[in-house]
Amino acid sequence: MNILAQKYRILSKKGEGTFSEVLKCQLKQDGSYWACKKMKQRYDSLEQVNNLREIQALRRLGSHPNVLRLEEVIFDKKSGTLVLVCELLEMNIYEMIRGKRHYLPEKKVKNYMYQLLKSIDFMHRKGIFHRDVKPENILVKEDLLKLADFGSCRSVYSKHPYTEYISTRWYRAPECLLTDGYYGYKMDIWSVGCVFFEVLSLHPLFPGSNEVDQIAKIHDILGTPSQTMLDKLKHKTRGIDFNFPVKQGRGIEKMLPHVGKHPVELIYKMCEYDPDERITAKQALRHPYFKELRDADKRAAALAKEQSHATAAAEAEGEADSSKIAADINAAEHDKPPTKSGGDKSSKPPPLHHHHKKKKKSLAKLQKESHAVPNEGGITPNPLILPKMKPTKLASSYSTATFPDNSFPKATFPKLHSTSMFPTLSEAFKKANKGPHKTIFGHYQLPSIEKKTGY
Repeated sequence: MNILAQKYRILSKKGEGTFSEVLKCQLKQDGSYWACKKMKQRYDSLEQVNNLREIQALRRLGSHPNVLRLEEVIFDKKSGTLVLVCELLEMNIYEMIRGKRHYLPEKKVKNYMYQLLKSIDFMHRKGIFHRDVKPENILVKEDLLKLADFGSCRSVYSKHPYTEYISTRWYRAPECLLTDGYYGYKMDIWSVGCVFFEVLSLHPLFPGSNEVDQIAKIHDILGTPSQTMLDKLKHKTRGIDFNFPVKQGRGIEKMLPHVGKHPVELIYKMCEYDPDERITAKQALRHPYFKELRDADKRAAALAKEQSHATAAAEAEGEADSSKIAADINAAEHDKPPTKSGGDKSSKPPPLHHHHKKKKKSLAKLQKESHAVPNEGGITPNPLILPKMKPTKLASSYSTATFPDNSFPKATFPKLHSTSMFPTLSEAFKKANKGPHKTIFGHYQLPSIEKKTGY
């Protein structure tokens, strides 16, 4: 903590979870605000820190505008303290909808879900799945959304079985509930569907009070899974009775009477029982529901491309003009007429005897001729009598006074370098991951020792 306090002012605690606490801090150097995630576990070496999935994932994904950016890693080897300094977004989706009596504008919901799916798609294409997508881990600031808390993430290519009690229960996919760790990246899509419904309706879709009740809540709305689907899961589990009572399910549309058909259809596709049939993030982004936002993205991309081409053309033209000016100056210094653009053959110097004849003119006459040549911008002297000029030497670099070293915050310790990300994991993290899973009572609860925060 002392290492952190040397560089940051600790202003308040934003939340606390099983493995960490999140502090709102102010950088002393420039007054900027940051979220500092202080790990409760102690670490023995830099290598152990480098092997943390959360750090490796944030480094791999931090370039995306809808993923929380990791700014700095502070590791004090003496005390074993580890702090992740991330950008600060004051609110998560849970806090945004808590206690609201009026639905959010449809345009805002659509914009948020579009950004969330873009972050999920990017993450899956990078070979990572989150495993704990929920409102508390989705941060917002005005119209911007960012996915956070990658402490539970896993490689898409790692081997089964995975940890059983992962993800918060209300957002846990059926394959997570009914198997002994045989699930994959599609579990994130189920969670997004649950979050989508919650933002639209202002209450959770499947608020189960325990594992059995969670399954019953899903069956009440979506109906009992088909026998084919249940047969797929039977050989991946032990000790679970799959003889569920047959239910039709009341349907999602009845719970969203104020919403059009497209968002309801999309939630159904995300909350498909069979993960093999469940929609991907990329497919969801192509759904008609997001057509307006896709078109806006295309226009923005086309405009950026045009501007890039215009900038390149201007730079090329500027280089050509610079080359011509340099050639003209060189010609004047060597007593030659200026060159013409385009490589015109008519720009050859006059025959040698004419050149000598011009030399015989008196200096006074040449000066008189030079002041008689008019120009729109004033008087242009004859280049033949210009004094020889030394080329101006351009500065090769900016002055350090213009851009001081302290313009951007530096790490308290050297920036860490990523090692192999998956599937290895430090033994300390494995032990931490065996702790009790989150239990939620009632509708919602404030962050507590059993509840992870959004960082």
